[in-house]
Amino acid sequence: MGPRTAVAPSKEMKAVAAAGCGGQERARLRSSSDGSRYSRRGVGLSGNSSSSPALSNPKSVLKRPVSTEELQTPGGPYIKKTFTIVGDAVGWGFVVRGSGPCHIQAVERCGPAAAAGMKVCQFVVSVNGLNVLNLDYRTVSNLILTGPRTVVMEVMEETDH
Repeated sequence: MGPRTAVAPSKEMKAVAAAGCGGQERARLRSSSDGSRYSRRGVGLSGNSSSSPALSNPKSVLKRPVSTEELQTPGGPYIKKTFTIVGDAVGWGFVVRGSGPCHIQAVERCGPAAAAGMKVCQFVVSVNGLNVLNLDYRTVSNLILTGPRTVVMEVMEETDH
């Protein structure tokens, strides 16, 4: 897939040094498509790994399960938003989890997805025009990873009551 590939062949995420928000040096994480394990390891200026916390199979960010029917109910507590996210050399800067519907589990603070306005707990409705409400996160991730560098995503977000 060329230099824009966001998935490393291993199951572990790899940290890549990049300029952070506000010009600070920070670590960027590469995506892992299988979701079985990922870790965060900072890369300093010298290239030595720091002792940052590791994450293994994090718990869902959702407060309760949500069905596709609930998301599609007219007048329901969800609003649709559309994001156009241009991936960079590391990826798109978000993690998808769940199944029918998938949700945004994590958003990298200064990554492309955060810049577009994506937030955790949003439900993925479509990827590049394809309805993905009934798909699992591995299938949705694969659609994103094998598609164009610019991804258009529709999500449903709970409205503030």
